Amino acid sequence: MNESSPIRTDRARAFQPEPPASPTRRRFRPLRWMLLVLALLGLGAVGQRWYEARQQKPEGEVAATSGRGGGRGGRGAHDMPQAVGIAAVTTGDVPVVLQGLGTVTPLATVTMRSQISGYLTEIGFREGQMVKRGDYLAQIDSRPYEALLAQYQGQLARDQALLQNSRLDLERFRRLSQQDSISKQNVDTQGALVKQNEGTVAADQALVDQQRLNITYTRIVSPVDGRVGLRQVDVGNYVTAGSTAIVVVTQLHPISVVFTLPEDDVARVMRQVRAGAKLTVRAYDRGDAHEIATGRLDTVDNQIDTTTGTVKLRALFQNDDEALFPNQFVNAKLTVETVKDAPLVPNAALLQGTPGTYVYLMDGDSKVTVRPIKTGETDGTRTVVLSGLKPGDRVVTDGTDRLREGAPVRVTSGATAQGAPQGEQPGEAGRASEAAPAQTPAGSSEGGERRTRRRQAQ
Repeated sequence: MNESSPIRTDRARAFQPEPPASPTRRRFRPLRWMLLVLALLGLGAVGQRWYEARQQKPEGEVAATSGRGGGRGGRGAHDMPQAVGIAAVTTGDVPVVLQGLGTVTPLATVTMRSQISGYLTEIGFREGQMVKRGDYLAQIDSRPYEALLAQYQGQLARDQALLQNSRLDLERFRRLSQQDSISKQNVDTQGALVKQNEGTVAADQALVDQQRLNITYTRIVSPVDGRVGLRQVDVGNYVTAGSTAIVVVTQLHPISVVFTLPEDDVARVMRQVRAGAKLTVRAYDRGDAHEIATGRLDTVDNQIDTTTGTVKLRALFQNDDEALFPNQFVNAKLTVETVKDAPLVPNAALLQGTPGTYVYLMDGDSKVTVRPIKTGETDGTRTVVLSGLKPGDRVVTDGTDRLREGAPVRVTSGATAQGAPQGEQPGEAGRASEAAPAQTPAGSSEGGERRTRRRQAQ
């Protein structure tokens, strides 16, 4: 090598390249990073828990703070009066109503079928038409039956002539027998022939009457008053006796509702029926929101259905406005009796718990007490009180979820209008009492800011 070369031999020998990093060390670098991240996450979770513990006060400290007043002249949260609405127990009449599911059932539904066979020649009704009893509906070809009638009438006339001739011969034979000019056997034989001809004439007369009846059947009329349905056969079709339906006539005035009641209510209903009472039945729509019609109870079935434990009842409705439609589903409400002058409490005040049915009764003007009661009939919004309350008592109807025995309350609406000054409504008084505490701290803070500004100006 040239000595003037910038690379010296001794330096080249002394320079040794660093050995490459072993695969083992490269493999352990990601593992160290993962351990570092996990450690940071653990420290973050511990810090979060420590921070939350610092933010939350122990229960004993909260109780002590609330006992001291929670600030300047404050009261504990559990001592704050609960805003409630109240109502007074009143007296009134409550009807005892039994409700059941019912179906509108016509008193007569007649499917018109021909009693003879033949071709349908005429339709005498319009679909949906109201008809009276005896109105003309359809006509079947009567010519075959008229021809048979003429044939039987001719046969009847012939047999009547034979009968008349045999009777004349019998009279002659009887006179000859009295003169001993003919034997008694001939008289008896002629008498039997007369009876035979009488039977033939009677049979012929029956055939004539039958054909006249068939001719009558060719004209189909309505047997009841009602509404005609859709036509089920057209003109020109051959109608078979007793099998082909022509139209259905349904009676609408009056109409009935068949409904069911539990067997436990049968005794109460039958007691009123035996006493001769005319019980009122009201029919409501499927949603039980609108009253459709009002009628009266007509009859009660003679047995209880053992599979359902219910009994069927039928109520009659005049249905002049045709509000009830056949096979319509309704809710039937039967008024059995009426409870007179009973103490009534709003249903919103009734609660269920360990003492059974109870209410929160106002104890004075600022506290409530738990009062167990016994209830009776209800009309959906009010309930009869059998014991525990008297007319004039005030009960809580709104805001009962946070009440307890002896809890302080603040009345915002309801029957406290009696104790409020005249000209001031309960709602306004409640809103004023709610607004007053909120305005006091605001006013004190504004006054403090003004005093601070004055000191700074000075």
